[in-house]
Amino acid sequence: MAGELAGKTLFVTGASRGIGLAIALRAARDGANIAIAAKTAEPHKHLPGTIYTAAEAIEAAGGHALPLVVDVRDEAAVEAAVAETVRRFGGVDICVNNASAISLTGTLQTDMKRYDLMHQVNARGSFLVSKACLPHLKRAANPHVLMLSPPLDMAAKWFAPHVAYTIAKFGMSLCVLGMSEEFRADGVAFNALWPRTAIATSAVEFALTGKEGLKHCRNPEIMADAAHAIFCKPSREFTGNFLIDDTFLYGEGVRDFSAYRIDPDADLLPDFFVPDDIPPPPV
Repeated sequence: MAGELAGKTLFVTGASRGIGLAIALRAARDGANIAIAAKTAEPHKHLPGTIYTAAEAIEAAGGHALPLVVDVRDEAAVEAAVAETVRRFGGVDICVNNASAISLTGTLQTDMKRYDLMHQVNARGSFLVSKACLPHLKRAANPHVLMLSPPLDMAAKWFAPHVAYTIAKFGMSLCVLGMSEEFRADGVAFNALWPRTAIATSAVEFALTGKEGLKHCRNPEIMADAAHAIFCKPSREFTGNFLIDDTFLYGEGVRDFSAYRIDPDADLLPDFFVPDDIPPPPV
């Protein structure tokens, strides 16, 4: 049976694995069209998944997939990918800026090549992809842009350990702050979504926690379910929000979060950037 996103077209960056793929698969179960915009055409030496394995999973879930090799730093590649998406599916209804680069290094330990990568992928890439999708989103019935980025909590504790990464990540959220108002009259919603806890992805396992650390994570489906609920909101009424996954889902009626835990007996590892004034839901 078709779901609420049946026939909708999503352009998802970084959708070959992790949270981006989970969001794509959740929409695919509704019968959505998914443009998989990611760099991974060949298997990564450490991380599983390519745009082609993602496409197979999306098709198996009931969606229609368009795998596209895209580096979000490349303006021509992004514009060509959006054009191909429109040619194949007829438009763009939802843009998901999930692609991200991370380096949790202090100022003196951050080389400028890594600094530039984070800013080009996170802030600039999200701006570019949104810009490329916007002419088509403005023609859509219920258009949404979602940034996988945190609330704009200007506390020094979020900046001091990794200034370069925080600036790059908050750049995505600043796009939400500005574009939600800039395109309010056009009915294009811009929202940000961020997890309260670490999310069990291969990238997190490889770069941050290792296999043992995954026990203290939630699975990507919590982000996928939250994103799906956002996309089903009326875009003219639900825009400019900075959402934490479990708090938002609690407001949508979710009361049992146990299914999202990797290990029900392990303490959850808090994520960065969650403001103190957004407490966990009372469950």
